[in-house]
Amino acid sequence: MRDFCQLIFAFTLLLVGSVAIGLAQDKTAPATQPMPEKKVVPEPSQVGGFRAEYLRQIDDVQAKVVKLADAVSADKYTWRPAEGVRSISEVYMHLAAANFFILRALGIAPPEGTMPGREMEKVTDKNKVLDTLKASFDHVRKSVMKMSDADMDKAVKLFGRDSTHREALMILLNHMHEHLGQSIAYARMNKVTPPWSEGR
Repeated sequence: MRDFCQLIFAFTLLLVGSVAIGLAQDKTAPATQPMPEKKVVPEPSQVGGFRAEYLRQIDDVQAKVVKLADAVSADKYTWRPAEGVRSISEVYMHLAAANFFILRALGIAPPEGTMPGREMEKVTDKNKVLDTLKASFDHVRKSVMKMSDADMDKAVKLFGRDSTHREALMILLNHMHEHLGQSIAYARMNKVTPPWSEGR
């Protein structure tokens, strides 16, 4: 009986010692860092204010640019109105390059593998031009979706002067419309009616 009691006493001491060591280790162990939360990108329908209006404008200009680029035949993509002026494909690829690279001023890098802007303008294959245009608009759209309303007022240096994220986005939208207008003129000079104007 005495041996049994001694065994129970030894086991109890061992158990208490293990618990004490465990508690001491817990106090000295570094706290586990919580996993950083991923920024949830909202759906377009969940965005309001300036960003919602901007996304509607992007949808409109993209639809027109892509429909017009598709309406022009592939053999006309190297056409230009005069020497030293951008050709049809060069205008579209210049527009796409701006969509990818103007956002760098806001700290938004183009997708990995995007070719440099100057190289982009050398692309004349119609299918490649259309794919690049669509990808560039998608890049702008996703970038705007990741921004918050508060981001619009953030300061940024743009073309050597003080500006905001909002103004940078407006400059980008104006640039799209500028070259949409140029492309409409090019198309009409080649007897192509903009698809949204047909039947009017």
